[in-house]
Amino acid sequence: MPAYLIARLFSAAWVTFGVVSLVFFLVHWVPGDPVDVMLGESAASADREALRHALGLDQPLLAQWGDFLRGVLHWDVGQSLYYQEPVSRLLAQHFAATAELAAAAFVVALVIAIPAGIIAAARRGSVWDMGAMGFSLLGVSIPNFWLGPLLVLVFSLGLGWFPVSGRSGPVSLVLPAVTLGTALAAVLSRMIRSSLLEIMHEDFIRTARAKGLSPYRVWVRHGLRNASLPVLTVLGMQLGALLGGAVITETVFNWPGVGSLLVESIQRRDYPVVQGSVLLISLLYVVINLGTDLLYARIDPRIRLGQA
Repeated sequence: MPAYLIARLFSAAWVTFGVVSLVFFLVHWVPGDPVDVMLGESAASADREALRHALGLDQPLLAQWGDFLRGVLHWDVGQSLYYQEPVSRLLAQHFAATAELAAAAFVVALVIAIPAGIIAAARRGSVWDMGAMGFSLLGVSIPNFWLGPLLVLVFSLGLGWFPVSGRSGPVSLVLPAVTLGTALAAVLSRMIRSSLLEIMHEDFIRTARAKGLSPYRVWVRHGLRNASLPVLTVLGMQLGALLGGAVITETVFNWPGVGSLLVESIQRRDYPVVQGSVLLISLLYVVINLGTDLLYARIDPRIRLGQA
């Protein structure tokens, strides 16, 4: 297990380094100048050059990259060019909203996916199965930037049940969570169904049925628990994707999270905030997937022994 852990940590560190470096160079190659955003295009040349020197933007790109990496190693991702505040403080202020949205979307996905997957597997070929798989297909096919405004039109503007946007209490969380959790629910329900159909032909399931156990105990206590390994893998991968989807959802619903901060910072050419936001999202993605790999190895010893 220690060798497996060290290998996964080394791989996670390289992935994080690659993502952060790639984003750094892409952000700096995007057309636009943060000095123009801060001072306006009509500012005097001397003022522009003085601000560029104060921000360190007059240094070679590789030197700026080296300074950024050294700062990351010391847990310092710089200061916002627009807000003139430490990026870590801005991320801390917005992360609570993103975590709240991601947790709510995760709950929505589990509430939908687990019953839908079990029912679809238990009644294979029935109307219930076709309905669950039809929902799964729609959930995967409909993008967040289309589903979000549709829900706003129906449930906010049409029925008036929920706020249009903003973070003003538990009610305002419903539509963003449903928008973000639907795609995850669609993927999980299909995986639960396929895993259960594969497990239900095993000998221990036939033994459980022969003992006279109730359908609930056969499908949930025995079937679902043993079908959880592939579901766990997909769940870990999709949790990371959930953070990426939160950028779009937060923008649609004006949710004050890291995603909205990232989009605003891209528009303002606020390089440190963009780099810090992507660093945070990528670290969370890597940590979630690393935790999933370790949990998988804990459950199935063949993984850490290299036998599967």
